[in-house]
Amino acid sequence: MAKISGAVEINRERCKGCELCVVACPVKVLSLQPKEVNDRGYHYAYTQFPDKCIGCAACALVCPDACIEVFRAVEK
Repeated sequence: MAKISGAVEINRERCKGCELCVVACPVKVLSLQPKEVNDRGYHYAYTQFPDKCIGCAACALVCPDACIEVFRAVEK
């Protein structure tokens, strides 16, 4: 059976650190950057464990600023 993996791309400069994507992720891929901030002064979301992504796009669906894109790849 083919395995589906995902990749999350986050626009750091648009992210306001609301943490909705972090909570929505079922496999805990995302986290807020603890030390760095973007140009707007927010701790932005980043992929802490990119290998765990299943490509469900739950993070992108809940993002109020539409700064998350999810890509899926099928591994045979």
